[in-house]
Amino acid sequence: MENKKENKNIDFYIEEIRTAAEEFHINETRPLSYFIRTFGCQQNDNDSEISAGLLEHLGLEAASQIEEADIVIFNTCSVRENADRRFYGHLGNLKTWRSEEKQRRIGVMGCMPGQGTHNKHLKDTFPYIDFLLNAGDMGNLPRALYESRDQSGKHFIVDLTDQPKEMTYPSLPVKRESRHRALISIMSGCNNFCTYCIVPYARGRESSRDPQVIIAEAQAAVDNGAKEIMLIGQNVNSYGNDKRRKGESGFPSFAQLLKEIAQIPDLSVLRYMTSHPKDLSDELIEVIGQYETIEPHVHLPLQSGSTRLLKKMNRRYTAEHYLGLVQKLRAARPEITISTDIIVGFPGETEEDFEATLGLMEAVKFDRAFTFIYSPRSGTPAAEWEQNASDVEIQERFERLLDLQNTHSLESNKTCLDKSIYVLVSGRSKTDEEVFSGRTKDDRLVNFSVPDVSQLENEYAYTARGEAVTTVISEGSEVLVKVTKSKTTSLEGVFERLL
Repeated sequence: MENKKENKNIDFYIEEIRTAAEEFHINETRPLSYFIRTFGCQQNDNDSEISAGLLEHLGLEAASQIEEADIVIFNTCSVRENADRRFYGHLGNLKTWRSEEKQRRIGVMGCMPGQGTHNKHLKDTFPYIDFLLNAGDMGNLPRALYESRDQSGKHFIVDLTDQPKEMTYPSLPVKRESRHRALISIMSGCNNFCTYCIVPYARGRESSRDPQVIIAEAQAAVDNGAKEIMLIGQNVNSYGNDKRRKGESGFPSFAQLLKEIAQIPDLSVLRYMTSHPKDLSDELIEVIGQYETIEPHVHLPLQSGSTRLLKKMNRRYTAEHYLGLVQKLRAARPEITISTDIIVGFPGETEEDFEATLGLMEAVKFDRAFTFIYSPRSGTPAAEWEQNASDVEIQERFERLLDLQNTHSLESNKTCLDKSIYVLVSGRSKTDEEVFSGRTKDDRLVNFSVPDVSQLENEYAYTARGEAVTTVISEGSEVLVKVTKSKTTSLEGVFERLL
């Protein structure tokens, strides 16, 4: 039995699971607990935050470790092969754990369950899974828990990937990983069908969320202490296109939405990703240049500097058009940093194509770049294409590209040397408790120390907004840091003062 379809609404499932969670708490003298492990992009991070918020709304509590949980959910990514392997490894480790307690459940959501090949592999190889959900379908989580509740007989997998997404409520509860930073999804899906990318098949067509709901979520996040908001979507620049095509002529563009949120009082940094070059409009570039709150940074995936390969990738812009966008962005916001994604070894890439990529990198001098060796994704057109370069050639190209980008990244970071810069603190460094980490408005990673320890011993201090804090520096603090060292991927410095 794979899926017991029951004609109930989300409120029914919420009440049933909430009641079951209360009974478990009474009988076991502890709350039912959950653990979510997330792979992949910030869209998945946001989906996991919503899943956590919904689970806590149902009466569950977060477990600190996966082994301590009653319900484990994997939020999966299939964009890169290494994410596939890591997920399957974690899932395989839970076979014994699943059988030890009758209330334990394993759920899989994200990009993988909705793809036929992965769906079959999950069911065939890991039959102890309890439920499967599509990417972004957090609304069906209560139903999945309800329908997988009775596993006392023959085990079955509740597969809701063939069901419509549960969209009764435009906004679901959210438990943010960070109080000072809010991820807010403005749309789901993708219409671009780049020939190497699985996302349109995993997340479906573009669907823009109600702008008033988005603005309300942003305002609520700031009211709850968020200093930074990141608006996320597979292609934020196309926000609203789907609605306007259906006749909603007054539906705002991304530029208009960005402008509205940028004016929320007490918001320090407004970020967004990802921007597709083909949809980066002059209107958006103008807004980026107008508002200080909008980050002076854009992530603009290039993928290749060869117009021939860009056409083969179905990117729908040329290398010349991309360069023109960079020039416009720098004219509108001279201090802007630009990061990108670049693929090496795409099927059919020649040395000439690769040299074109290096040439464009030299022309732009990206501040940062995420570089990848092409990984074929089953179900995409490019996965069927013949590779004309050897693994050795591709690796050699990748190393040349990485060397060039490292040079550019270091040159960019050196421009910050001896300057005092704004940093939004994310917490203490993972590798050194004496060091704090954070990011600049233009999205550079900064690690900094506090030379005078007495600065951390005050009973309280006040920020520029008059907010009392128990220590001078904590997660969410806004500080001024003097940069003393520049590295390829980060800056180092010393704390000067609170802002």
